[in-house]
Amino acid sequence: MFSGIVEALGEVAAIIPEPPGCKIVVRDAAIAPQVDVADSVAVNGCCLTVIEKEGDTFAFQAGPETLARTNLGELKSGSPVNLELALKVDSRLGGHFVSGHIDGQAVLEKVDDMGDWQDYYFRVPKELARQMASKGSVAVDGVSLTLVRCEPELFSVALIPYTLKVTTLGRKKVGDRVNIETDILAKYVQRLVEAQEWE
Repeated sequence: MFSGIVEALGEVAAIIPEPPGCKIVVRDAAIAPQVDVADSVAVNGCCLTVIEKEGDTFAFQAGPETLARTNLGELKSGSPVNLELALKVDSRLGGHFVSGHIDGQAVLEKVDDMGDWQDYYFRVPKELARQMASKGSVAVDGVSLTLVRCEPELFSVALIPYTLKVTTLGRKKVGDRVNIETDILAKYVQRLVEAQEWE
């Protein structure tokens, strides 16, 4: 379980093909000393298991499902990635509950540039938009954000200068894909509503 508060902006050191998946090697001097093999780390919001560690690098394996459902398959050597360690039981929860299980992807459609501040508009599949509500929460590439505008296939978020600086979001361009995890509470509410039709 995670909070959506990115702890470091790491860098992909290598992508090693391991058909049908791959090994993703990440470098970050701040995170590396804090992880051990078998630990969970959110990489662009996707919960992955550390399988190797050496110096300031640590590695993960991503299978076909992960590569198909997330933007991790687009990573290459040098790509920046958002990193967050798993929550501890006594951790302060600054964002919202994020499982690290990506629901799908969205595409950055428009950026309203207001100098240091920016509003991002994302095109999203309707099935994910159903789980979004204005003032609710969403994780975009693992970053906990508050939803502003919510339409059947579009949502927007307002990004402060700090978020743009310390996460991958500040480097995104129109047309880029991002990982989306909707609020876990919204999933259960939707399921309960759907279950009313079972009888």
